[in-house]
Amino acid sequence: MSKSSGQFSSMGDVLKSKSVPWTPIMSATAERYDAEYKGKPFELPEEVEAMPVFRDWASGSLGSRIASPFWEIAKPKKNQHCLDLGCGFSFLIYEWKAWQARFYGQDISQFAVKTVHQRGPQLDSKLFMGIKQGPAHLLDYPAATFDMVIATGFSCYYPLDYWQAVMEAARPLIKPGGFFVFDVIDPDQPLAENWAILETYLGADVALEPLSSWRSLIKTVGAKVIKQQSGELFHLYKIRWP
Repeated sequence: MSKSSGQFSSMGDVLKSKSVPWTPIMSATAERYDAEYKGKPFELPEEVEAMPVFRDWASGSLGSRIASPFWEIAKPKKNQHCLDLGCGFSFLIYEWKAWQARFYGQDISQFAVKTVHQRGPQLDSKLFMGIKQGPAHLLDYPAATFDMVIATGFSCYYPLDYWQAVMEAARPLIKPGGFFVFDVIDPDQPLAENWAILETYLGADVALEPLSSWRSLIKTVGAKVIKQQSGELFHLYKIRWP
């Protein structure tokens, strides 16, 4: 947990604290993904289970379809230092060994952090630089450490003011000329509404913010869009600060 926050000594403290406005969302998101990662069954209404998006999710085919290929617009390079926020099992399933980039991870899921801690060093002890449990807005790393900060797959659970806090926390950690890469739900995609319904029943509410709001936020934090890419559900942004 971020030492710079000066408030919390553990992830449990963050999730229990009522003084943090995003605590209920963080707690719900952590529980939702811990349950999925552990393979626990979800009890959903029949009408939800009848939705095609549920059947695709249950079969395991949905994840690969909607996961944002951040490397297509910001491929990690050899010996670069990359921080993956909300990383889940990223180091275990993406091409970090092929990229030869140094991986730092942070995730709110205790189960994901424990699993990657156990398996990451075995996969590649030179590239695996560790993984921390914590939310994306509390970052305890030295300034100008990373060539790239990546944050994909979880913006939809949080309001825009939270993402402003995430960007402001990430900015000083990025080296001059480095990038922040993140994705957001495109509410105009046909899949968006039904996916949001499914996620709500899985335990985490989804906010369908228009892309125009995200572009406004990027301007608010003083960054510039360098590249972007549309997907079946998520829209990827690669941004940089001057």
